[in-house]
Formats: sequence, structure tokens, C-alpha cells
Amino acid sequence: MSESRTGEDARGSVGGYIHDALLYDSVGELTGVAAPFLLEGLAAGDAAVIAAGARTTSVLTEAVDRDPRVHVLGRSDVYGTRTPAAITAIRRLAERSAAVGIGRVRVVGEVDFGRTRRDWLEWQRYEAVINIALAPWPLWGLCVFDAQRLPEQVLVSALRTHPNLVTPEGRASNPLFGDPVRYLRSLPVPQEPLESTPPRLAAWNVSDFIGLRHAVATELATSDAPREVLGDFSIAVDEMTSNAVRHGRPPIDVALWISSDRLVCTIRDGGRGWIDPLAGYDPAHGGDLSRGGMGLWLARQLCDHVDITHPGEGVSVRLTTRLH
Repeated sequence: MSESRTGEDARGSVGGYIHDALLYDSVGELTGVAAPFLLEGLAAGDAAVIAAGARTTSVLTEAVDRDPRVHVLGRSDVYGTRTPAAITAIRRLAERSAAVGIGRVRVVGEVDFGRTRRDWLEWQRYEAVINIALAPWPLWGLCVFDAQRLPEQVLVSALRTHPNLVTPEGRASNPLFGDPVRYLRSLPVPQEPLESTPPRLAAWNVSDFIGLRHAVATELATSDAPREVLGDFSIAVDEMTSNAVRHGRPPIDVALWISSDRLVCTIRDGGRGWIDPLAGYDPAHGGDLSRGGMGLWLARQLCDHVDITHPGEGVSVRLTTRLH
């Protein structure tokens, strides 16, 4: 074993995020690693949390003899459906523990990667982003991956996004882990078939932004999607259009597609866009929301997918929300 399983990591302190992965082939491997991780944490004075699917939660709670000190959280309460909300939820775990004098939180986490390659990609991004977004926080995450059930794309991504790997034999640095920013930039932006069809609304070289807002709302009202979903999507479109005005350069073009299963909108402008692939996973100015910088962060929370590309000169932001 090249590193200890105790709270003293290779950096010699209890502060800062530790991000480990366990790729397991059997329930025995899962419990043989994750249960000691939680119990050793309790012995060290850490908080111990399970945030996983029902099957994993059941076997782990049995493996720790239903110790009441191990907190069990619903996976949807922590990870939800969108990645910025998951980052916020995990930080709150650390904040609550710090408020009662606990130095570190250990979390056995199991992301629901979803059903499609498109969903997998969003959570691949998340696993890379949290290496930076959670870096200052006193958290130790053991992310567990069922190698018998998860798709190869997800398992390969786990090896690229976790600095440390844990096996029944011990814990060691992961030689396949790379720079998170470089990894994010390497991920593909999927094509959207709707973009090759005529849009429901096309507004080129927009100058009347109030009129555009009303036009988008009018078109969205033709969808039978829930009002809350339509409202969230409308806010995201407005935020990204406003960002294009404040930070981009003309022309600003907006195209909207509405189908039976999803809403798609692209906002293009002639500016440089976001060079940083981590943009939008936090407000631009941290907790000081009065300074603005919330647009992309809000869009990532309000839409299922936010994709940023730089086609030629300019930037394109594509917003997508599933309806089913």
C-alpha cells in the first residue's frame, strides 16, 4: 500500500479535497474497501456519509452494521440531475460538519450517470471539474464504479479523472490521471440533430432583446412541457443572450428548436467566449452574487446540457433540456 487510509494523506494535512476511485467487480470488493473507509473515518473523528443508489446503500449499511454515525443521504439529494447543484450540495456537507467541529467529511459517492452517452458526458465533466471546484474543502471522496454494470466510456473516464485508485490491496496514485482542464478540453461536444433542421425561431443580428425575450416565450408556450421546465429554459436563454450582449461582440444570433422530447437553443456572438472549460460550475465571483457573473452558472443549473464551442470567429452556447 503506497498511501495510508487514514485522514493524513500524502500532503500531510487534513485539509483539502481527496478524490479516490474504486472500480469493483463484486459486492465483496465494494464492501471490503468502502466499509473500512467509512469506519476508519469515524475512528479518526471524520464524518462518514453514503450518497449512493439503493443497492449500494443497502450493502454498505449492512457492512458497517448499520452504525448510526454513518449518515445515509439519497443519491438524488446530493447529485440531483445537474452538476453545479451537486458541487454545491457536497460543499454544504463540509460546511455543516465544520459548524459542529468535524474537520473532514468522508463520502462514498455513486453518481447516476444516466441512460445515454449524452448523460454520461455531463457527469464525466463533473468528475474532472470537482478536482478543482472542491480543492480547498476538507472532503475525502471515494467514488465507486460497478465495473460489471457501467459502460466502458464511464469506466475509462473514471481512470482519467481520479488522482488515486483504491483496490482491496490498497490505495495508490493513479498514473492515468491527467490535468482536469486538459481533459475537459479533450471531451467531444456531441452533435445535435435538431440543428440541421429549420428552427422554430431564428433571430439574426439581434438588437431588440426585449422583443426577442417575448418571441422566445411565445414559441415555448406552444410546447406542452410543464410550465416550470419552460420557465427555467426561458431564463437560461435570457441569461445567455444577456451574457452575449455584455461580454461578446455583435452579431448576436439566436435559434430555437422545439421537439416532442427536447428544447434546444443556440446563442452565438462574435466574442472570444469562455476560454476556461470550468466556467459556469461556480458563480464567477464566488459567493458574492451581487457582483454578477451568474449567467452561465444559472444556465448549467436550469438546463440538462450546456455546450460551448468556438466555430470560426466567435462563440456558440447551446442549451438543451429534455422533456421526457
